[in-house]
Amino acid sequence: MIEVKDLKKRFGDKEVLKGISTTFEKGKTSLIIGSSGAGKTVFFKCLLGLFEPTEGEIVYEEVSTKDMSSKKRHDIRKQVGTVFQYSALFDFMTVEQNVRFPLEMYTKLSMDEMNERVQMILEKVNIEEDALTKMPSEISGGMQKRVAIARAVVNKPKYLFCDEPNSGLDPKTATVIDNLIQKLTKEFDITTVINSHDMNSVLEIGEKILFLKDGLKAWEGTKEEILDTDNEAVSEFVYNSNLMKRVREVLQKGT
Repeated sequence: MIEVKDLKKRFGDKEVLKGISTTFEKGKTSLIIGSSGAGKTVFFKCLLGLFEPTEGEIVYEEVSTKDMSSKKRHDIRKQVGTVFQYSALFDFMTVEQNVRFPLEMYTKLSMDEMNERVQMILEKVNIEEDALTKMPSEISGGMQKRVAIARAVVNKPKYLFCDEPNSGLDPKTATVIDNLIQKLTKEFDITTVINSHDMNSVLEIGEKILFLKDGLKAWEGTKEEILDTDNEAVSEFVYNSNLMKRVREVLQKGT
């Protein structure tokens, strides 16, 4: 579990996060949503350790990041898997090499053991064996996402962070990626946090949803509750997201 306590972040005189408290539970997919400028990307980067909070703390299973030693940070880093917005696969490595990379970095497994782990996780994300020797540029965007997910979970992390995992994907492929992330979250009992703007993802896998507005937690709840909330900011966000979805569908049919 991850517990966030009164998290604040300032850049000079600009206060971006103004005191956010929440929890993310293991075995569940949690989504951070909000309009542009709400603070969700800064909040996400604080969770990842890319930004140091100005005030407050983040607690990973009773281990606080406040005044944490570099060794302890490294230990937690080994327990984290990350799926970046545009997959961020190494373009000079094959699919197999990309997925094996975290094992080479953080484990002392033999090559045979690493290859066995890689094979197992690629099967779980439905990557065929003939794709192992291909370069990222030789596979589709959807397959790149699946490889990125495989790389993120191959080391059996406790925590999985996904930054806009559906960015650039068509709706059908995006749903496949959503369901894959949720399946692996359940199977490996991972604490999964997703930074997203996609209402389809929210309604598909949002077991917990955190809505940020102006650097504050404006609402939190489940995918069922978000459709019935009387919070005006959330209702407007959901309406506008669904409206834009319908506009895109109409435009696609027109072409």
